[in-house]
Amino acid sequence: MKRILTRFLIANIAWIAVSCGSHEPKKTVSSSGKPVVKDSGRVVVFPADSITLAFFKTEVVTKSDLNAELSVPARVVATIVHSRENPEQNLVLFDNPDLTANYTEMLQHIINIREKGAIIQQKKAIVSQKQIELERYKDLLEHGAGTGKDVSDAKTELLSAETDKAVAQTDLANSKMAIIEHEARLKLAGFDPHALVHAPVNKVWVICDIPESQVVKVKEGSDCKLEFTSFPGETFAGTIEDVGEVVDNVTRMVKLRIGVKDASSRLRAGMFATVRFGVSEGNSLSVPKAVMVTVQGKNYVFVKKNDTTFERREILAGAQVNNRVIVYRGLQEADAVVTTGTLQLKGISFGY
Repeated sequence: MKRILTRFLIANIAWIAVSCGSHEPKKTVSSSGKPVVKDSGRVVVFPADSITLAFFKTEVVTKSDLNAELSVPARVVATIVHSRENPEQNLVLFDNPDLTANYTEMLQHIINIREKGAIIQQKKAIVSQKQIELERYKDLLEHGAGTGKDVSDAKTELLSAETDKAVAQTDLANSKMAIIEHEARLKLAGFDPHALVHAPVNKVWVICDIPESQVVKVKEGSDCKLEFTSFPGETFAGTIEDVGEVVDNVTRMVKLRIGVKDASSRLRAGMFATVRFGVSEGNSLSVPKAVMVTVQGKNYVFVKKNDTTFERREILAGAQVNNRVIVYRGLQEADAVVTTGTLQLKGISFGY
């Protein structure tokens, strides 16, 4: 009987011990879990307690004036020097013999036009004089003091004077047509014919080619900097004088003419240079280049919608300015784009 009582007491004690242990609070373990991908990968949602959320960093999208430095190769195409034989007309030394011949012919046509213009003025004066003489002979004939032959001779002389004037005018028109051809060739090469004729001594012209996409970003009268191969480490100041009117069909480039003052007469036609000038992209939305990912030819960024949700956005990207990319479509001001963790979101969103 004692044995039975002893066993009963031991069983009760064990039950009480087990019962007391069962009331202790269970320890909970936080589970980060996996992110949920929605809308074919466009939306990625992380659990609120995910430790991964602290890894992602963002930048608020804003508009700003973006300016970049465009650097292009160039060469000296013409220099202006004093002429000893003709002090009234400075010499233009081109790096291209064909342009030299073309410019020389244009100068000759200019001289011819001036001379023919003076001749036409003389012819006009002669015509006016012959008209006066004809009227006088007509008046004499009406008053019986002249003869019909005098009137006839006066008419012949007037007709001859008018013919001479017409021939001179035709010659002038032909010379003007010829000069137009020479002017067109010079313009295609990037020159202003009028500026060439009236250029001062020590003026230097530099020509460079820029992509047609950059044409609207450069303006005549803007300053630029030039570094010549012949003078390493030295910078020359230049001014953009003209933006070409023709786009090359093959290269899609436009000529830019830059004027440089060379007071020391060191620059020579044919020298190579590098031109640097600023281009403005205007007030635009932009993002760091590193935030953009490209998949199958399309560009994307990730936008943080709230504390746990990220959205994939397709964007229309524009030009790259330094380390930033202009965004034309797909983002709005105040959007928070992901700057750190982009590749991780790319893998989750696209499944790789």
